[in-house]
Amino acid sequence: MNVFTRLFVSHMVAIAVAVFALVLLAEFFAPQFYREHINRMVAAIGPAGQELHGDLEQGLRSTLTTAMISALPLALLFSAGTAYLTAKRIGHTVSLMAEGSREITQGNYSKRLSSTSKDELGAMAQYFNQMAQALEGVERSRIELIGTVAHELRTPLAALQGYAEGLMDGVLPGEKAARGINREVRAMSRLVEDLSLVSRVEAGALEVHPQALEVPSVLAELQERFALAFAEKGVGLEVAASAGLPPIWADPERLQQVLSNLLVNALRHTPVGKQVTVGVTAEQKAIRFAVRDQGPGIALEYRQRIFERFYRVDPARSRKDGGTGVGLTVAKGLVEAMRGQMGVESELGQGSTFWFTLPFTQT
Repeated sequence: MNVFTRLFVSHMVAIAVAVFALVLLAEFFAPQFYREHINRMVAAIGPAGQELHGDLEQGLRSTLTTAMISALPLALLFSAGTAYLTAKRIGHTVSLMAEGSREITQGNYSKRLSSTSKDELGAMAQYFNQMAQALEGVERSRIELIGTVAHELRTPLAALQGYAEGLMDGVLPGEKAARGINREVRAMSRLVEDLSLVSRVEAGALEVHPQALEVPSVLAELQERFALAFAEKGVGLEVAASAGLPPIWADPERLQQVLSNLLVNALRHTPVGKQVTVGVTAEQKAIRFAVRDQGPGIALEYRQRIFERFYRVDPARSRKDGGTGVGLTVAKGLVEAMRGQMGVESELGQGSTFWFTLPFTQT
């Protein structure tokens, strides 16, 4: 028995019980009301009214019974129609959800339900569509991840195969082949580490150990680490901080990781002779770090996806420079794990500014 039949039968049973109860109560309580009315009529008529007492009572009972019997078919028809429409509507929604669920289990994540009602049934259809959309996004992300990882591994594996064949054929000296193999293995290890880190970021499983940090010491360490890399490329690095900044509450290792990701990204996209600026200012309840480059900038349609896993505005250049496309994803996850926020501001031809905030030291 399907949902429609069960709902319709249950409605009709409820209607039959209600009708039976109505007739039973009417037969039990009605005489008490019309007998009192008859007694007043008989008293008003006088002695002759006593002879009419029985006829009046029988007439009122007959009239009540006739009225109820006459109204019963129309009431049953109306009730059956209402029950049919209600059961059909609910059954239709349940059937659509069952069909949609079956298609989703078969991998058709594009399935959507159509509903114009504003009640709970419409809300169920809306929630189903939201669930299907989320599953579709997960499936698309899974396919993209597999494709990206396969693409990233293809280049080092091909290089490893070339070095191995060259070594076996005697074309490459053993030392040169070993250096090449070691380089490609490090590239694959870096990819595996990035995948592990980004998976923990997306699962919210990153551990942070915040403590009070002085901003000047953080910036001094950052500048010391990157001075040589910027000088070798011919890109300027300026670090500026407002005076009297309070300590921040952050994990020192994770904070340096965030800043490193942003500086590496800025250095990669800044032409020779240009400059990267790291600015630190105080806001209402947080410290704002901003890394500004003088690169080509990012178009609006790309900015909306810039923090997605493995997303690249310029895939070829990023791969050539050794990036795996997860640096910004990891940086954003680390900042949020330290109770901060992260964003980007950019205009084409005007460079980009990646910023994040971290809270003051807890008291």
